[in-house]
Amino acid sequence: MAEPTPLYQIRLAVRRELEDLSAGDTVIVAASGGADSSALAAALLPECEAKAIKVVALIIDHSLQKNSADVAHQAKKELIKIGYENIEIRKISVEITDGIEASARRARYIALNDVARQHSAVAIFMGHTKDDQAETVLLGLARGSGTRSLSGMAQRIDNYRRPLLSITRDQTEAACEEAGMKFWRDPHNQSMEFTRVRVRENVLPMMEKEIGPGIADALVRSAKLLRDDADALDQWADDVFEDLEPNSLDIATLEGLPRAIRTRVIRKAIYLAGAPSGSLSADHIEPVESLVTAWKGQGPVSLPGGVTVERISGRLSLS
Repeated sequence: MAEPTPLYQIRLAVRRELEDLSAGDTVIVAASGGADSSALAAALLPECEAKAIKVVALIIDHSLQKNSADVAHQAKKELIKIGYENIEIRKISVEITDGIEASARRARYIALNDVARQHSAVAIFMGHTKDDQAETVLLGLARGSGTRSLSGMAQRIDNYRRPLLSITRDQTEAACEEAGMKFWRDPHNQSMEFTRVRVRENVLPMMEKEIGPGIADALVRSAKLLRDDADALDQWADDVFEDLEPNSLDIATLEGLPRAIRTRVIRKAIYLAGAPSGSLSADHIEPVESLVTAWKGQGPVSLPGGVTVERISGRLSLS
């Protein structure tokens, strides 16, 4: 029996993510013109047509490079070539506050959510691959920010779906060739200025060479296992949090919790108090944890977003 082609393998992955959707639904596919999103778009269109689902291709022009408009229009031409009729180019402005990567990502998701609302879309499809997942896990390990970070990207979270997390970057490039699509190679993806690129070009190949092949697969498997653990621990912490005052946490209650649950409760409270999403690392949580478990009269702890935590009369006060 012949081996399934890369494009067919991607279609199978996409098909599984469409099983719970119905005729008449609308979905968005984020299409940058790169190999990953182009292969996803090529697989998604026929699968959606088979189920009478409307698919809108969204090309986001971040305006970060001189030729960004040309890249966006070329991506549109390639999508038209394979049969897309509903294509939108959204030009956005990226306010760089915490690095190009993070700032662009934040602006991109705002645009994706906005377009999804406009079209009443039930899902947004993203082209993240197995390689992206392995890189994300390694970056999470480097940040030291815990189980949730090491669990990588979720296949589904809210209305986002990532059907290609079991597909490699080599497979997406082969699928584009199979579909007759030209794809764009973002120069940012070759720039050693970015940590993720250094992980991709230097760290992972070195690990494959020195430890043995299959490192990316092992990282992805670990991410799946850790995500199950993180989901269970998060649910436990959420249940505890429901009975607490968010801005005034009872110390006695926190002391009686396992550390894994206590730190999750503390993290949740800090985010609700105003810390920017994704801004907290283990280094931020540790001194707050010490206010509970190693109290020696220490003063307030200052955190991202201007959040302050201090111990007052047997409670953790957040302001």
